[in-house]
Amino acid sequence: MRNLPPLHALRVFEVAAQTDSYADAAAELGVTHGAVSRQIAVLETWLGQKLFVKDGRRMVATPAARLFAAEIGLSFDRLVVAAAACGQPGARRIVRVSAPTSFAMRWLIPRLGRFHAGHPDTEIVVTTVSTLFEELRGGVDVTIRRGPGRDRLLPQHRVFPVLDDVDTLIMSPALFARQPVLKPSDIQGHTLFATETRPGDWRDWLEAAGVHHLAGLPRQRFDHFFVTRQAIEDGLGIGIGPLPMLEMDVANGRLMTPLADIRVVRTGYVAIVGRESDEGGSVNRFVEWLVGERPTTILAQVQPSGL
Repeated sequence: MRNLPPLHALRVFEVAAQTDSYADAAAELGVTHGAVSRQIAVLETWLGQKLFVKDGRRMVATPAARLFAAEIGLSFDRLVVAAAACGQPGARRIVRVSAPTSFAMRWLIPRLGRFHAGHPDTEIVVTTVSTLFEELRGGVDVTIRRGPGRDRLLPQHRVFPVLDDVDTLIMSPALFARQPVLKPSDIQGHTLFATETRPGDWRDWLEAAGVHHLAGLPRQRFDHFFVTRQAIEDGLGIGIGPLPMLEMDVANGRLMTPLADIRVVRTGYVAIVGRESDEGGSVNRFVEWLVGERPTTILAQVQPSGL
């Protein structure tokens, strides 16, 4: 038996946390102010901690309560979808996907139109994280992260390789026209951009290019790659970027790879799903589509690292 908290109290609490008002929650739920207060007290007793504090004449949710309410809201959303799917076989399915920001912006979202064309009954809801190392959390159906990705490291999940990752030098065509990079040593005199979430990018590329003696060149560092990419596209400097996620930028002329034959293989991206997910359901159809979208040509010149 699951040790569930009182479900009616959870519903009342979620509305009260959203509105930050017992009175507004009572009006929305069609009950009295006292009924809301009693249900909150029941839940606080069950949890063993306060969920609301008094602020003037209002009761305001604590920071911990707000996070709790957000998780409850996601769970209620999934209950609604599950109930609709059970009662209405043709109901629209929702698959919630968590992915790193750059992966979502530069690779996943531009391709979702192809998935929707083949699966019009499924809606993909994408949330982003700013770090590749964030722990797996509830409330999502598919988690996309850059390794480690072996099933034995995540025994309660199944892991599917989605995208290999290969770094190379990138710059804007406009900057190349002003100050071309035709050989590795030409990077001297350029502003070098690096990214905290992709550690070792310049070190590894300089080693692959045979110019490790230039490792002491000054660099300007940003916290996330989408910021780095934008600075490079604006022609402010050069950097190291992942080819698969930049193929559209290269194709439409926003970026170029002046020394494309010098590449560094990095740990690839994987999709992680719970082992209990329905084998024939929307989640698995989405993951199968993701795997099918893996590029087979852009990395042909290198041997991808295994997961």
